[in-house]
Amino acid sequence: MAEEAGSGGGGWEEAVERGPGAAYHMFVLMEDVLEKLKLLSYEEEALRRHNMRPLSRHYFALPTNPGEQFFMFCTLAAWLITKAGHPFEQPQEYDDPNAIISKILSELRSFGRPVDFPPAKLKAGYGEQACYVLDCLAEEALKYTGFSWKRPVYPTEELEEKEITEDDAELTLNKLEEEVVEEESDNEENFIDLNVLKAQTYKSDMSDSAKQEEILESTTDAAEWNLEVERVLPQLKVTVRTDNKDWRIHVDQMHQHKDGIESALKETRGYLDKLHNEISRTLEKINSREKYVNNQLEHLVQEYRSAQALLSEAKEKYQEGSGGVTERIKVLSEITEILERVKQEMEEKGSSMTDGAPLVKIKQALTKLKQETVQMDIRIGVMEHTLLQSKLKEKSNMTRDMHATMIPESTVDAY
Repeated sequence: MAEEAGSGGGGWEEAVERGPGAAYHMFVLMEDVLEKLKLLSYEEEALRRHNMRPLSRHYFALPTNPGEQFFMFCTLAAWLITKAGHPFEQPQEYDDPNAIISKILSELRSFGRPVDFPPAKLKAGYGEQACYVLDCLAEEALKYTGFSWKRPVYPTEELEEKEITEDDAELTLNKLEEEVVEEESDNEENFIDLNVLKAQTYKSDMSDSAKQEEILESTTDAAEWNLEVERVLPQLKVTVRTDNKDWRIHVDQMHQHKDGIESALKETRGYLDKLHNEISRTLEKINSREKYVNNQLEHLVQEYRSAQALLSEAKEKYQEGSGGVTERIKVLSEITEILERVKQEMEEKGSSMTDGAPLVKIKQALTKLKQETVQMDIRIGVMEHTLLQSKLKEKSNMTRDMHATMIPESTVDAY
């Protein structure tokens, strides 16, 4: 895992060196791979055969489960290679990953695609290299199947007929309520004077009577009047839009839901009562059968309990005996170790006593000592002889000196 983490960190540094958006290139590449796999109908041909789930948009771009991702990568690569016209054996879960990766890369090189990354990058089963390999193989498979990209055909949009409506003609419930509240507040704030009101009513009655006298005979044509009415009618239409936040709508919905619940409850209550009665009957039957079985098997239950008690006693005795056995096994191991040591010592002593090598060495040493003593005796004799000669020489020299000193004295006396 440390190696994988190191390799992932190196890829991120390389992406940063290439550019700020290069780190997200594999996500775009993975989406292209998924679209090409869908064009090749990989779900029907590859996934259903191996009982696998469809891929997500960023399946090979992010690490989720390296083992599963590597097996999915090898399966899709083998399927794409066979789809591209090159026979390729489907890999298994327990195959050597290095051998599978080398086969896939050799097939990729045979298609003329460059491979400028180490094969170990594909062992994780995700990353930019895995997306690159799948993208190249998918392109080769599309080429082999004869697929070609075409120009997009955009649908023609039909222009909707505009309805002639004025903004002021559409009113909502909130605006109507606000206008009513404002009118009521204005009426409350204004003080009413009865005399002024009478004068106003008198003036309005006089003006209405004068207008009625003027409009006794109409000069307008009925057909023109109907045409004008039809022209102005859509503009005079007042549509009240329902607001979902209004409490009245909520109350209506509550009443509707209540009615629906009551109607459904009437139908389902009978089924629920029948189900309740059946469940209660089956429970009674089960209780009665349970009591009957307990009564019939009471002596067997007692025997079973006594057997369990005997088994527990035997287990306790076995545990006690096993404890003593373990202690004795420890003592036996210690004794065997001591015995092995004694045996080794005895073997060493016996081998030393029966072995003749020491005696041979002693004899050789004695002969060597004898030879050395003989040589020493010879040397001692030579030294004694040399000492004796030196002593004799000294003695002869002394006598000669003595004679030399005595001769001149005699000659002197003679003269």
